[in-house]
Amino acid sequence: MKSDFISAINQICSEKGLSKDTVLEAIEAALVSAYKRNFATGGNQNISVKIDPQSGQVHAYVQKYVADEVKDSRVEISPKEAQKIEPSAKVGDLVDVESTPYNFGRIAAQTAKQVVLQRLREAERELVYEEFIEREGDIVNGVVQRIEPKAVILDLGKAEATLPTTEQVPTEHYRSGQRLKVYMLEVHRTNKGPQIIVSRTHRNLLRRLFELEVPEIFNGTVEIKAISREPGSRAKVAVAARQEGIDPVGSCVGLRGVRIQNIVSELGGEKIDVVQWHPDPAIFVANALSPAQVLNVEISEADKTATVTVPERQLSLAIGKEGQNARLAARLTGWRIDIKAAVNRLAERFEIEKPAEASAKNEVPAEQEVSGGTVVSGGAREQEVEGQSDHSVPITAENDQAQADDTVSKKEELESTVEA
Repeated sequence: MKSDFISAINQICSEKGLSKDTVLEAIEAALVSAYKRNFATGGNQNISVKIDPQSGQVHAYVQKYVADEVKDSRVEISPKEAQKIEPSAKVGDLVDVESTPYNFGRIAAQTAKQVVLQRLREAERELVYEEFIEREGDIVNGVVQRIEPKAVILDLGKAEATLPTTEQVPTEHYRSGQRLKVYMLEVHRTNKGPQIIVSRTHRNLLRRLFELEVPEIFNGTVEIKAISREPGSRAKVAVAARQEGIDPVGSCVGLRGVRIQNIVSELGGEKIDVVQWHPDPAIFVANALSPAQVLNVEISEADKTATVTVPERQLSLAIGKEGQNARLAARLTGWRIDIKAAVNRLAERFEIEKPAEASAKNEVPAEQEVSGGTVVSGGAREQEVEGQSDHSVPITAENDQAQADDTVSKKEELESTVEA
């Protein structure tokens, strides 16, 4: 029977993935409960049960107080009797007195069954919680188990995860059995086990996918500086190299775009722009507006505004569909971005330089409408005309002769119109 008892414990440990000490502690606690229910004779007895991990023998002990005059034998013991158990015992000490009933094993097993199972379930839930709390903020693989009105339930193996509607990508349609990579957002301890909240919209999901696909990011030679994302539609990622001779953008894109395509496929076709980070905010803003061509960027440190000049034919591309490109660039850089066409920017400068001449002719120059100016700040979009900024940094090369000729001719037309 003893060997069968130890064999059963070993089997439970193997099936539940628990340590043998945890199982023994659960059984000992259950046996204490069973003893108090079936064999305790009353009084405030302190009961303990010990199981020999080698032989499987079970011993029950009652803790008694050593007293000169024994008034209650259930909780007190004389010094003479105490010294038979513990030779160094003296008055005032506590002594564990063995009180194992003859039929303790059979009756206690029946009473303790549910308690043992409950403690094992609690230990198993705690083990699962500790496993997943260490993975909070990481990416995990899950299988869609069922779809509910307000959430999608994923099977993570040892636990279930909840993908609420607020963390779902609007353009994605989930189905049972579908495999997904999700970002583990939160892990909470509950009475029914760990409650795991996952996300498909968090920007760190994109960061973890880059770490999986790009070895240079995983080992730290390429760093992701910033991410802005509109889930299911488009995202921008700013990267920088920590080691000379490494192309950070090329490392992320991969040979023939293999690496970036794997990430795009995992995100259901979400477009990703990888741009190079730069410590100069003017250059960084110009890079962030990719794929649009930027002629000039003027930075105003006072109001954290970047005024960007682009060719007229590139204006719609710089702004993007419903302002998406400019909005993502503003979030990526942290700057308020004002996008203007080159011709309109020349018109603004011309009006600033000619106020004295207009006053001499006793004429009030009509305020010309400047179309195509877009101000974007953290996702907001408004029409605005800005004045001169603090300083400017040209971004493009000087060999765009056709664009330059076109700009000069339009400036001359504007001058002749005002003078007339």
